Amino acid sequence: MSDSTNTTESARSSGGWLSDVRLWAAIGLVALLILPHFLYPVMIAKILCFALFAAAFNLLLGFAGLLSFGHAAFFGFSAYVTGYALQTLRLSAELGILAGVAVAALLGLVIGLLAIRRQGIYFAMITLALSQMVYFVALQAPFTGGEDGLQGVPRRPLFGIIDLSTNMDVYYLVLAIFCIGIFIIYRAVHSPFGKVLKSIRENEDRAISLGYDADRYKLLAFVLSAALSGLAGSAKVMVFQLASLTDVQWQMSGEVVLMAVLGGIGTMLGPILGATIIVSLQNELAQVGSLSTIVQGAVFVICVLLFRRGIVGEIGPRLRRWRDGGEKDK
Repeated sequence: MSDSTNTTESARSSGGWLSDVRLWAAIGLVALLILPHFLYPVMIAKILCFALFAAAFNLLLGFAGLLSFGHAAFFGFSAYVTGYALQTLRLSAELGILAGVAVAALLGLVIGLLAIRRQGIYFAMITLALSQMVYFVALQAPFTGGEDGLQGVPRRPLFGIIDLSTNMDVYYLVLAIFCIGIFIIYRAVHSPFGKVLKSIRENEDRAISLGYDADRYKLLAFVLSAALSGLAGSAKVMVFQLASLTDVQWQMSGEVVLMAVLGGIGTMLGPILGATIIVSLQNELAQVGSLSTIVQGAVFVICVLLFRRGIVGEIGPRLRRWRDGGEKDK
């Protein structure tokens, strides 16, 4: 009887938590729909692009336990492909974005096959080395524009009929892309696939002994993370009409690591919050030049000292304990 009661209470608790997720997701969506009417839409769209990028990276680090220092390759090269498709091939917006995502996924498959059998720092260094190769391809390839990059990328109509000529139009396109990307990550994490990834992260040998092909699951996670990173890069091209070497430099890979760790790896909200903080800081400190990097570093050090598991990683459990304590008192 007690087991039945515990099961019922657990189900109710789970249902309540799911309702909370849906409620907060709805509130966040309404806020994002209204926000560009009060703030500069390009700035918010930039935050959404990097939030998706950080969430895609977190799928690999936070849930599969794989630290990549080469995610800028997928983000930046997808931006180049989308920019080239829109500017030179004159494809519609959705085809240009799909082309960028497809190339990022293919690039993720190639790099993943080469790196996935290594672990720890060796995996990270291989992804960094291969990412630098992609950087030199972007520097030398004729379709990338070299050091000048692709400038003035046109905003082609979506499906050939939906105009994207204004910043507000592009903002809502990026918002839709962001929601789709976050939903894919959420479903992946809360699926049997996500549970296997977590078990591999916690104890890979035990997962293998249970019959799971760990390398296959890690490769799938790597390709999915690469494709979603490419989706974020393609969205960024739509916002700024520019693809440059900055997007494929190793510093971009470092920034996305900073965003995920600052917000809290292994959480859904953490990378989004981390990206919002870092992009907002960069925007506010743009006028001080090199001091911007120093301030970002100081903020990161302070947050690591105060929030060892990231902001959301520390605050989330405390809020749950406080809520559970309040329910017990009742």
